[in-house]
Amino acid sequence: MIKVLVVEDSPVIQELIVQHINNDPQMQVVAVAVTGVEAVELNQKLKPDVITMDVNLPEMNGLDATKRIMETNPVPIIICSANFNPKDMNDTFSALSAGAAAVAEKPHSYGTKTFDVLIGRLLNNIRLLSAIKVYKRVPVQPITVSNLIKKSPTKEAYLFNNKFGLIAIGASTGGPVVIERLLANLPDRFSIPLIIVQHITPGFSNGFVEWLQKSSKVNIKLAEQNEPIQPGTCYVAPDNYNCIVSKSMVIHLEDSPAEHSAKPSVSVLFRSVAKNVGDKALGILLTGMGKDGAAELKLIKDCGGETIIQDADSSVVYGMPGEALKLKAEKRVLSPEKMIEYLHEIS
Repeated sequence: MIKVLVVEDSPVIQELIVQHINNDPQMQVVAVAVTGVEAVELNQKLKPDVITMDVNLPEMNGLDATKRIMETNPVPIIICSANFNPKDMNDTFSALSAGAAAVAEKPHSYGTKTFDVLIGRLLNNIRLLSAIKVYKRVPVQPITVSNLIKKSPTKEAYLFNNKFGLIAIGASTGGPVVIERLLANLPDRFSIPLIIVQHITPGFSNGFVEWLQKSSKVNIKLAEQNEPIQPGTCYVAPDNYNCIVSKSMVIHLEDSPAEHSAKPSVSVLFRSVAKNVGDKALGILLTGMGKDGAAELKLIKDCGGETIIQDADSSVVYGMPGEALKLKAEKRVLSPEKMIEYLHEIS
């Protein structure tokens, strides 16, 4: 039985979430908290398997409660957020930085198909996250770059001087925090374009891009149909489209089937990168559940490209990189800190 602590101050939404969790034979709500302070206290007392956490709470908000829980008695936390509220969105991604494992859109519009989809996603997240182990969150130390190669290439330099023409990154659970850290610590005028597939709840991609841009010097944007890839730009695959890179370095968005239950799929992106970028590609597979992108990272390696997987110690879930390791798809196994050093070296 999966023990769930529900943290929600709206009586109506609280009742609906509790009812649907308890209707699942594999789950049980062990307690309900209406403030962040209660959440911290009940977590310590009851030791639930998963917490669903509202963002806007009295006394202590969801962001601060998440920080406190992850620093003291860590538990997989799902942030339940309203994706139409800009402040909620910003706090949601800040909570991910504090150690929350996933984000889900708060169920709304009871009695409609929308509600059924949203509550279904929430229950699925609870099932998946109940099986992972999380660790105490310690403050992240700033990266020092005194020992790194410092360059200021021109915008066109990657066409002539760099070993790589494109960096493709795939991630799922735990990925947003790692991606934010990588992009925030890129050297000035980093010229190699990047393209990212991050499994994330539909409706949160725009907020993800805005959150990433706040700490990064490179231009970050949602990928668009038939968009030529430009130096020094990071493209994030949008909701519900598979992202493909052509030989002419143009992005194509396809309404093709999901792979590994994901759309956008890392596998689709990596497959196109292996085929069309080949030995000028750098593929990076980060923390995440499942095996999306693992076999296709091997394709990039077999085409002469460079491949990196995140190490187990720094991964929230060692699914995708672990599967890649089994296939010997990697040339390097690195922590996020070592990835940052490597990105400085190749810039």
